[in-house]
This record gives sequence, C-alpha cells and structure tokens, in this order.
Amino acid sequence: MLREFKRPQKLMGNAFEITVVSDDENSANQHIDAAINEIRRIEKLLTTFSEESQTNLINRNAGIESVKVDWEIFDLIERSLRISRITDGYFDISYGGIDKSFWNFDREMKKLPNPELIKEHLKLVNYKNIILDRENQTVFLKEKGMRIGFGGIGKGYAAEMAKQMLQNRGVTSGIVNASGDLTTWGNQANGKPWTVGIADPDNAKQPFSYMNITNMAVATSGNYEKFVMINGKKYSHTINPKTGMPVSGVKSVTIFCPNAEIADAMATPVSIMGIDAALNMINQINHLECIIIDDQDKIYSSQNINLK
Repeated sequence: MLREFKRPQKLMGNAFEITVVSDDENSANQHIDAAINEIRRIEKLLTTFSEESQTNLINRNAGIESVKVDWEIFDLIERSLRISRITDGYFDISYGGIDKSFWNFDREMKKLPNPELIKEHLKLVNYKNIILDRENQTVFLKEKGMRIGFGGIGKGYAAEMAKQMLQNRGVTSGIVNASGDLTTWGNQANGKPWTVGIADPDNAKQPFSYMNITNMAVATSGNYEKFVMINGKKYSHTINPKTGMPVSGVKSVTIFCPNAEIADAMATPVSIMGIDAALNMINQINHLECIIIDDQDKIYSSQNINLK
C-alpha cells in the first residue's frame, strides 16, 4: 500500500522537508537520504560561509582574475544572468556586497542605513560585470570588492536537483519543500493531486486559498517572516538591488511554474519591481504565474490563475 514518508531536515540554513510516496519504508528512507546528501553537496558548492567554496573563490578574485569553476556553477551563473536580463536587473546575484553589512534583520535595527554609504556599495552591484567565458569555463567579477551570492536562487536549485535525483531513483511522487519554496511531482498516496495552501500574510498559519498542483513548483516571498519596524514603517528583508533599500508595499508574492529554480528566482524581483510591471512581465512568460498581495491586502494575480 502506498504511503507518504516525510522527513524534516535543516539544510542550507533553512527548514527543508522531503516527502516521498512509496510502499516500502526502507527504500523511502534511502531515497530521502540520497536527496539530503544531494542538497548538502549543493550547499557546499554555493555557500559563502566556507572559505573552500567556489563561490568564495570567485569573490576573492573579484577585479583580479577569472576563476575556473565546475560546469554546474558556471551554468547556474549563466541562468542567473538570463533571469537578470528578463527582470531588468531586479534579480541580481551580485547583490552580495550590500545585504549583510547594512541590513541586519534582527530586532536590534532601529534606523535605516546611511543612503550615501549604500550608494557607494551599489556601484558594485551590476550583473553585467559578471563575465563568463564558456571556452575556458571561467567566471570573472570585473570590479574589486564585487561579490556574488546565490541566496535568491540556491534553495530552488537545490530543490529541483533533489527532485531530479529522486525521479532518477524511480520515485514517482513526492515533494521537496525548501522552507516554503517547494516542488511537487506525481500525486498523493491516495491518488489525488498535491494541495498547497497560499499563505495569508497576516496569519502565516492560515492559508487564504488552496490550489491543487502536480509537476509544479511554488515559491513564496513575503515580508511577514523577516522584517524590521523603523518609525512605524515595515521594511521587509527583501532588498531592492537598484536602491539597496528594503522593499515596502507588497506583503507576499507566490510564484507557480514547473521549475523550482525559476520560481525561487522570480519571487524576489516580482516583489520589488512594482505590481503592474511584475504582472506585465509574468503574463509574457509561458508557464509562469503569480499571486501578489499588497500592503492593503488587495490580491492581484496573473492571467491564468483562477483562485477558488
């Protein structure tokens, strides 16, 4: 008899949960182990917290020389640059120079950072200064002090890779949930599609709507989990790479698309670029849908979404 086997696990600094549908507990656990090992492997590759990682090697050589990297990193950067172009730079992996130093989203923060200082650092944020050389398999950051980071796409990439690995191992149904960015395939043990709740920004425990999905990824970006209040105004932990300032005005964005990496990468720019521009962009891209909730609790959705 088919059952769902779930395991929560802290990975990449986030709460992951892996679910596989199987009729055998033993093989289900082996599949989940394999998926966890795959995510750990990706974490090692992408992390900026380890001196050894290729990401750090690229950053240390900014403005100095190009760095030869694994194809996996090369291709991920190439796809990231494509998303930067599509989103007009609102998605930018070179934001690495800004966020950590200015924005500390614990509750200690009492005032906004100095805009002049932010301006200085923003000069280093420009995806066009990430130079890829496919022939030599190298990455070069043009400006000294530039940094890249995969915070906006890494979880989705890891979820997608874990899903692929599980599918290759013959798992016909499951979910990889990377702290709210999740990817699904197949059906529940009872044969029905997976159901995801769209979080209500004012009450994360209480979804305002449910959707049936299969072979679909969902990513949510919201200011209801990490934010600071300064002078009575709420600033989310999402930083606009063009201003260096946190975003306000949008409470949450939920993206639907077949690929978890793209869903993850799109959630942030959609929450930054302004609702009209975001919907306009999403409506032009096949197989990509979104729901946006603004600060006044008004709900916007792309063309092909029918909310129940």
